[in-house]
Amino acid sequence: MEDKFSTNARKAMAEAGRISTRHGCSYIGSEHILFGLLSVPDGVAKTILVNAGVDLRRYEFRLRGYADKNCPVVGLTPRAKNMLEHAAEYAMQSATSFIIGTEHLLLAILSVKDSLAVRILKEFGTDIDGMLDKIEEKISVDYAEYEEKNDRPLHKQKESGALKTLAEFGVDMTERARMGKLDPVIGRKEEIDRIIQILTRRSKNNPVLIGEAGVGKSAVVEGLAQAIVKGAVPELLIGKTLFSLDMAGLLAGSRYRGDFEERLKKIVSAVKEDGDILLFIDEIHNIVGAGSAGEGNMDAANILKPMLSRGELQTIGATTVDEYRKYIEKDPALERRFQPIMVDAPTPEESVEILKGLRDRYEAHHKVSICDDAIEAAVTLSDRYIADRFLPDKAIDLIDEAASRVRLDSYNLPEAVREKEREFRATVQLRNEAYRHNDAAGAQKYENALDKISEELDKIRDRQEEIRLKTNLEIHKDDVAKIVAAQTGIPAAKLTESEAERFLRLEEELSKRVIGQSEAVKAVCRAIRRARAGLNDVNRPLGSFIFVGPTGVGKTELSKALAECLFDDERNLIRIDMSEYMEKHSVAKLIGAPPGYVGFDEAGQLTEKVRRKPYCVVLFDEIEKAHPDIFNLMLQILDDGRLTDSRGRLVSFRNAIIIMTSNVGASEVKSVSSLGFGAADESAEYERMSERIRDALKAQFRPEFLNRVDETVIFGKLGKDDAGRIVEILLGGLRKRLANMGVQFKVTKAALDTITESGYDNEYGARPLKRNIQRLVEDRLSEEVLKGNICEGETVTVDSDGKKLVFRSQK
Repeated sequence: MEDKFSTNARKAMAEAGRISTRHGCSYIGSEHILFGLLSVPDGVAKTILVNAGVDLRRYEFRLRGYADKNCPVVGLTPRAKNMLEHAAEYAMQSATSFIIGTEHLLLAILSVKDSLAVRILKEFGTDIDGMLDKIEEKISVDYAEYEEKNDRPLHKQKESGALKTLAEFGVDMTERARMGKLDPVIGRKEEIDRIIQILTRRSKNNPVLIGEAGVGKSAVVEGLAQAIVKGAVPELLIGKTLFSLDMAGLLAGSRYRGDFEERLKKIVSAVKEDGDILLFIDEIHNIVGAGSAGEGNMDAANILKPMLSRGELQTIGATTVDEYRKYIEKDPALERRFQPIMVDAPTPEESVEILKGLRDRYEAHHKVSICDDAIEAAVTLSDRYIADRFLPDKAIDLIDEAASRVRLDSYNLPEAVREKEREFRATVQLRNEAYRHNDAAGAQKYENALDKISEELDKIRDRQEEIRLKTNLEIHKDDVAKIVAAQTGIPAAKLTESEAERFLRLEEELSKRVIGQSEAVKAVCRAIRRARAGLNDVNRPLGSFIFVGPTGVGKTELSKALAECLFDDERNLIRIDMSEYMEKHSVAKLIGAPPGYVGFDEAGQLTEKVRRKPYCVVLFDEIEKAHPDIFNLMLQILDDGRLTDSRGRLVSFRNAIIIMTSNVGASEVKSVSSLGFGAADESAEYERMSERIRDALKAQFRPEFLNRVDETVIFGKLGKDDAGRIVEILLGGLRKRLANMGVQFKVTKAALDTITESGYDNEYGARPLKRNIQRLVEDRLSEEVLKGNICEGETVTVDSDGKKLVFRSQK
């Protein structure tokens, strides 16, 4: 903003910084800026202040007494920043070159009645209103001189009825920009320049902004309105009015045939007569069919087409990709009258800058301070966990809601207030009881007590309000994480955990859930850490694996564990059973049916899920059962990390982990395990077994498919020790379920051994163990619970006599 200051304004700001430092302050407030204005000899503000009787030395003496050396703010205070913004707005409204002069700074200071600068001036008995009149008079003279010199108004005031006509059906965006009611637009220079370029064409000069909801299409148009007000546009657009037309308001109440056409014609005539109005129609696809009652009426699109083509009616539209394709593209005559401008969602880095630009507005509204870590967390967490919306809209919503929540929490009544309120209500009841019993003396005693309690309550509330106003409420990343946690159900602690820490502890966390597969876990962790460190191709998925091994050894369990450890929730596992995709036509189910086929309106089962949850584990179960055409899609996912669905939307798999399970070569694991080798031979035999399995995979799958997979992970068979640990984990789950019922559950070592021995099956892995627990433990417990033999508060112990399980229940 400094480049917009006049020379004198710059000198005043520099002097404000010097006097602040001289008084031992770390901040610059309105009072320091006013001192700076008094210090500039030939400034307009100095002249006005001196004529009003303000003396520099006297002011500095009074200013020294207000110095707050313990204030934590460094640099401009929030109020001082707002004043500078208001000064810039005053300059836009009135100045000839949009340069912020000392008069604009003084006007901004005097407009805030409760600022320290104004309070000091009032102590001197200064006529504030008189000074305001002098400033406005000076600004008006400058404005008139500019119009006389340039023979055209800077901000043309429409004396015709054009704006009055339009005001019934929309909003003047340039007027809102002039009044500072539009949020600042960060970035988007390329899109704004493109709009200006199209608007200055001779014909077909109607841009249409196309982009997903929430990416900032309306913000681009607001940026254009602000550019027009600042004069940062070509000569052809200076003095133009940008008007937002409300199609719903235009249609509302048009009950009879011809009402809508009459209104639209009236607006078009007003715009053509004025010649300096640009129309903005949000959701412009609504003009197709608008006002047509099916009785020969023309809709809005057909009424506007001739004028759009001739350039008599300049219109800026905005719509989404789907709606543009569905409504505008279907009418070639309408489509060719608009010049499309694609508005993409900003990158996370750009979104952070956008939020920092909007920070002051949200801080002023919620009366809180928003820290940088909160802004970064809002962008990062919304990008990862809120997949059905777009940046920057979803990140802005998180900041807005987090600030609202923190502000509301500050209003919570302290216990002292609640206690006094309870005492007040109890005393009211006693007073009423005394009145009912005609006890005048008692009633008077309680009346006096009520007065005293009310007085104490007011004091506590005033003290609490004073503390609350002095407390600088801050929004941190934890506050943003709580909002995301409320929306997604993921614990806030997991959301704020460092990603680096998570990846370093990955092996340890996975080993707690996946038993007996240390080699498989290590292989997966190595590949994922490599990708996250940035050593892998960023255009490919985070990791791609083929899990091979016999049934029941932990292939699916490892996939679930990965989803929970990396993406915070098992629900972020997308499971596709490839036995459902054995036919050629079933390929369409993954990405959606093409136009003209049954199910075209339905989204693809794979692409839609990944589009909504881009941070996920995608499990293709029993991949060898899929039709060969499926592998053409798999090649694109594994190589490019993306797919295009039937609607033309690009779906990214670059933040997903792709896992394919297969039983190909599982017989090799069985035959090797059954031979029984010593510990010394285990490593060599594992390598030989791996080689045989890879040979089996090569015989089953195409080389180009196997070549794109990061790692083929081979799962070995489970031993008895592994089975025992799995039984402990399964019984731990049962223990939690019983604890929810208020029942403690204990299992002895002997009982564990009995369950393991009777359920262990070398061929079928862990699944028989689960069935064994259901049969031996859960069935028996369910009977006892239903009979009422096991009640809340009891402890159930499961033991073994060497052959069968023994159950004991005690209080």
